[in-house]
Amino acid sequence: MTVASTSPPLRRPRGDGALAALFVAPAMLGFLVFLLWPTLRGVYLSFTRFNLLTPAEWVGLDNYVRIVNDPIFWDSLTVTVEYVAINIGVQTVSALAIAVLLQRLTQSAVLRGIVLTPYLMSNVVAGIVWLWILDTQLGIGNEIVAALGFDRIPFLADETWAIPTIALINVWRHVGYTALLLFAGLQAIPSDMYEAAKVDGASEWRMFWRITMPLLRPILAVVLIMTVIGSFQVFDTVAVTTAGGPANATNVLQYYIYGSAFGRFQFGYASAMSVALLVVLSAITFLQYRLTRAGHTDLG
Repeated sequence: MTVASTSPPLRRPRGDGALAALFVAPAMLGFLVFLLWPTLRGVYLSFTRFNLLTPAEWVGLDNYVRIVNDPIFWDSLTVTVEYVAINIGVQTVSALAIAVLLQRLTQSAVLRGIVLTPYLMSNVVAGIVWLWILDTQLGIGNEIVAALGFDRIPFLADETWAIPTIALINVWRHVGYTALLLFAGLQAIPSDMYEAAKVDGASEWRMFWRITMPLLRPILAVVLIMTVIGSFQVFDTVAVTTAGGPANATNVLQYYIYGSAFGRFQFGYASAMSVALLVVLSAITFLQYRLTRAGHTDLG
């Protein structure tokens, strides 16, 4: 005969909700003050003409119509897309290679620290350092180029070289962080899968494509979403190296927005461009999430 249990259900202590709210409150306050309110304020300003000196004047969709007819906006968007393509392509491949090497050859904490070192430097400092290194006349980078018998290269002063150079500077700074994120994803793949594949005679290359890439896909998808969003928001490296030049060749969208707001005091138009960028990034993020199936894993 089975006796039904009569023990009362477990109840959560009464003070848990209040304590949880207390811990969440600082983060929630920061979210409301520094993210949600500025976003809502920016959306409102995007429908106005505002220059800080006079009250905001409601102009409806005029700023968005101006965006559609603004050739500089579209040029800036094209430059930004070029930067994103170079940055994401090189950074993802390089970070994946570093992560796989760290996981398959060595897991030394010292090497991981060395790989992460450039990320500890701010973008402004990294930009200034590389501006000195790549200076056409005095930079050690061009001194090496000249010593090898080649003509000096105006890395940051030529329209052809400027965007690829800025993209590679940011790759150098961020690739270690991205590699460690992927390395963490590789650690979640069971080692017995590789052992079984080795028993079956699979090569390292075959294991990479048949085991590593499918099982790493969710982490890789999230990393791609994060890096694409960050790449579209590039600003500081451009500001300290080229200031949008030469001839607007590096006038990325964030720098154009900054110039419109704080250079020409067209805060309404700058807000409209910021909202347009937000919409573009939201659409790209949604498409990436759906196409890469970031919420699903092949691990059973």
